[in-house]
Amino acid sequence: MSNKKIGALIVIERDVTLNDIVSSGTEVDAKVSKELVGSIFFPNSPLHDGAAVIRDGRVCAAGCILPLTQNNNISSELGTRHRASIGLSEQCDAVIVVVSEETGKISIAHKGKLEREISDGELLGRLTEYFAPVDFKKIKIKKKGDAGSDEKK
Repeated sequence: MSNKKIGALIVIERDVTLNDIVSSGTEVDAKVSKELVGSIFFPNSPLHDGAAVIRDGRVCAAGCILPLTQNNNISSELGTRHRASIGLSEQCDAVIVVVSEETGKISIAHKGKLEREISDGELLGRLTEYFAPVDFKKIKIKKKGDAGSDEKK
């Protein structure tokens, strides 16, 4: 989508349930796939202007309306998708991914902050941080020769 400059607004629900946002759109209830997300945001499709909400690995709704940020210190370069991503992230713990229709650049909003112009690799890293954090202090690394080590002695 980024390479083709197809605009997108994808909300990934975390602990705070977004029933009001979901009810503002059209129910989808389908497993997330690149084909599904691509068809939702395909230009001129009925749901492409709103947000898609992902809950528990499923697109639960699309064409959803998000609240705009009331922050007046936002760059004038930012359009409605970006302002909506910040607005929702100010009100809940969701992670919102934005693809700019004009530039194809990817941004991610969380806790009222917008991180702009991130690469797809950086996006993957951020999503991993938010949804599959690793506590390296709890991981025990077996050393060669330790009891139970799988390595040959």
